[in-house]
Amino acid sequence: MTVKRSAGLLLFRTSDGGLEVLIAHMGGPLWASRDAGAWSVPKGEYGADETPEAAARREFVEELGLPVPDGEPVPLGETRQANGKIVTVWAVEADLDPAAVVPGTFTMEWPRGSGRTREFPEVDRVEWMSPDRAASRLVSGQQVFLERLAAYVRERDGS
Repeated sequence: MTVKRSAGLLLFRTSDGGLEVLIAHMGGPLWASRDAGAWSVPKGEYGADETPEAAARREFVEELGLPVPDGEPVPLGETRQANGKIVTVWAVEADLDPAAVVPGTFTMEWPRGSGRTREFPEVDRVEWMSPDRAASRLVSGQQVFLERLAAYVRERDGS
């Protein structure tokens, strides 16, 4: 069995209010009424013909409809989610207006078994959150990236 791989970019910013991260609520009918565990780092799958960082950049554009902001990507490593997928993430320090997001779309049969296909947004909203608030909303397998980012920022800022 081939292991699925996914890569993404986690934007972050710091201010007097502390560290904030930009995460996305997954689009489509399966996630519409959920909050806890229904948010994700903007990311997506890639194959052997693409590097993880190139995939992360491509997926950011596809999911949010915006160019990747300038900034040095900080590797946050990888983790294996409960479904077995390996996710690799980079952090980029940048600001972005969530109102500017124009999400990409995907098509799926809905309702299931109906034979009808519908188009849904990849993400239905994005929001800046503190790491604590984001941790309770992110897919559990991605929470480790918040911890790694916080450690990076503490080390960088010498605190």
